[in-house]
Amino acid sequence: MEKYQEIERSIIKKYRKEIWCKFTKAIRDYNLIEENDTIMVCISGGKDSFLMAKCFQEIKRHGKIKFDAYFVVMNPGYTKKHLDLIKRNAEILNIPIEIFKSDIFASVEVMNHKSPCYMCARMRRGYLYNKAKNLGCNKIALGHHFDDVIETNLLSMLYGAEIKTMMPKLYSEHFKGLELIRPMIYIKEKDIISWAKFNQLTFLNCACKMTLESKIDEEKSKRKEIKKLISELREKNPYIDYNIFKSMENINLNQVLGYRQDNKKYYFLDDYKKRRK
Repeated sequence: MEKYQEIERSIIKKYRKEIWCKFTKAIRDYNLIEENDTIMVCISGGKDSFLMAKCFQEIKRHGKIKFDAYFVVMNPGYTKKHLDLIKRNAEILNIPIEIFKSDIFASVEVMNHKSPCYMCARMRRGYLYNKAKNLGCNKIALGHHFDDVIETNLLSMLYGAEIKTMMPKLYSEHFKGLELIRPMIYIKEKDIISWAKFNQLTFLNCACKMTLESKIDEEKSKRKEIKKLISELREKNPYIDYNIFKSMENINLNQVLGYRQDNKKYYFLDDYKKRRK
């Protein structure tokens, strides 16, 4: 059996409950893949996106829905070492990747923005949408997992003063006909790490030049702070992850001060007197 076949088997067999079933459940729950979709599967080089790509290969091979998929890697300015690692992993995993180049790292460095990670993410999204359009895709798949979602929930509350989450799917505001999907939304990071270690795979972490040159202190990043907070809360309540995730489905609009929808803001006093019995 080839190495890539052993890796595929581990997804379906050993990690069936932790990875495969959660991947297919998200697709069913949120109707992420539809008949005749053409999906651009975005591979950053990390463990999450490479695992997502393998899951897409498996569901295309064994699933009942007919769809096409492109496996795309955007090179925002990786070093040769990092790019070679991505290519080597794609070969090991038997994923036919297409690499296209952008100049994001250089552009962000010139900007000297106070939030380079935020700017990088915004620019990446634009390049990816354009590439998807050129390929004739109607959907873009990103590898955000369960932990990304709950960390974002708390980041928005504690630092953004708003309640919002990473949606399992959403339409692009600026690229008509394109939809973003997140099929890894139920899969926990610890299980992705376990899968990678089991298969003796080493993936790219953050390969940003700003990080490599120590212009960003990762230890002080807000996301790491939130990750630590959740870990501490989990010691007291093992269901804390699930509760944070589900809270985004259980918002009681009768007991919030206000909310925004379609660029309109609503305040509880707007119709407060109408509720009087």
